[in-house]
Amino acid sequence: MAVRFRSPALYGHTFLEMSRVEFFGRKDYLNILEKRIKAIKDGYRQNVAIIGDLGIGKTSTVLNFLNQFNDPLILPLYLELRPEFSYEQFARKFIGILLYNFLENSNIARSVDLDFLISKANKFIPKTTDAIKIILNSLKTKRKNKENAFIQLLSLCDILYSETGKSCVIIFDEFHYLGTLGIKYIYKQFSKMLMIQKNALYIILSSAKFKAKKILSSHLALLFGNFELIEMSPFDLKTTEAFLKHYLSHLKIEKSILDFIIHFTGGYPLNLKIIIDSLSGTSESINKKKLAEIIQDLLFVESGIFNQRFNNYISRLANLKLAQDYQALLYLIADGQNRLKDIALKLHKPKTQILSRLNSLIEYDVISKSGDFFVICDRVFSFWLRFVYQEKLDSLTFNTEEQKKNFRERIEEKIEQFIMANRKTVLERTIELLRHFENELIQMRTKKIRLVHFHEVKTLSFTHCSRLSEGLLGRSKDSLWIMAIKPDTLTEKDIADFASQCQRFRYSKPSRKVIITNCEVDSNVKLKAMEEKVLTWNLDDLNFIFDLYNKPRVVP
Repeated sequence: MAVRFRSPALYGHTFLEMSRVEFFGRKDYLNILEKRIKAIKDGYRQNVAIIGDLGIGKTSTVLNFLNQFNDPLILPLYLELRPEFSYEQFARKFIGILLYNFLENSNIARSVDLDFLISKANKFIPKTTDAIKIILNSLKTKRKNKENAFIQLLSLCDILYSETGKSCVIIFDEFHYLGTLGIKYIYKQFSKMLMIQKNALYIILSSAKFKAKKILSSHLALLFGNFELIEMSPFDLKTTEAFLKHYLSHLKIEKSILDFIIHFTGGYPLNLKIIIDSLSGTSESINKKKLAEIIQDLLFVESGIFNQRFNNYISRLANLKLAQDYQALLYLIADGQNRLKDIALKLHKPKTQILSRLNSLIEYDVISKSGDFFVICDRVFSFWLRFVYQEKLDSLTFNTEEQKKNFRERIEEKIEQFIMANRKTVLERTIELLRHFENELIQMRTKKIRLVHFHEVKTLSFTHCSRLSEGLLGRSKDSLWIMAIKPDTLTEKDIADFASQCQRFRYSKPSRKVIITNCEVDSNVKLKAMEEKVLTWNLDDLNFIFDLYNKPRVVP
């Protein structure tokens, strides 16, 4: 969820000024932050880089953690970078937040006036304030691009530690904007500090995934001081459902409609929040027609939140040199024509040219790639491209009411299609999915998987296995897939039993063994699965493949 702030004037957002709003989920990420921050006190430092799409919850997760965290020997500094910042603005902000939080951490009266903060802190950390005065004086000179400017600033944390024993945890939000501060070789300076600083921990956040990865791999890939890279994902199915039920408990809403919202939003916290706010404003029971009306107001109407947001996004793309090519590619991907061969066939253009355009869109973080597939990560944006933006471009009528009516009918049709698909069992849906495979390559987490074209797909009974009752078999010319469905908790015994069952199928070609479960898989179970060469997929993994083929998700 988004977090609201009261901004302490000059210094912008500090986590100490954060309004207390309810936070939801993200336990895995919170546990990592707690582990890394506590370890700095024991002399172990592992810097952290968290990247993910805009609105996915990076900032709110970090700020929520800091709002709950309290340790007198840890001094957090949260800075949100912006492209318009000059180095002088950034330096003053860094210094202001350091002093402001130090004084608050020490229960000393403080103000947002920088001179007041320096004067107040001078009694307790004179060496640090002396260094601050030198930096502030240097900002007044014309030599703002001197080689060690950034090093001097970050070194304040070392001086503070020597005087107080307090370790700094520096959080740079949208850290890729460091490169726009006007300091030469700033990443070189940053990497030097990462190598030598022992008592400061860096947590960097970025919504520019491609650019952030490039900076991390080319400028900040160090033997010591390197970053643990964490890609933040949307909410999983269970968290999304719990989130919706929590905030919509006062409404009368059909279960199938709730399931569609889970499918439609893709678990993106910002999308969920916008939908929840719109639903909360109605006193009516939420059925198919009512939800279609709300989605229409958000996506189709000119003043709709999603419509404005996505139109602004497309407007920024329109300023690029190949804007029309990019827009055509985005529409095709949104329409499910998301493999290079599909796009080349549709546009009648060379694959090399199309691939170049697609790679540019990846660099702009508009799309991502999974093996042979190109994906628009935000499902709502994809829906808007397909059924609002392109439809308005292609419309032959200027009758807005007629366009709205057609759009609403499309939404109702999509809701009904999802409901019909979701009435089928996981086994039935998986069989349908396997019949779409055409030897495509996908990347699922760190593993590459070839989705082979099967000439036979059939159900399978595990007669000698009490805990695994149903599954399926897919046979191709060159391989065999054996899959089991286990709705509840997966155990090590299940893995062993499944591996034993698979031995019944003698096959000279390579085989793949997969168990699909609707529960989180324990680490010991994962180890057992690795030992038996069994893939464990949850429904989020299965839905990832459904997304690639532009099919409705499974929501149990």
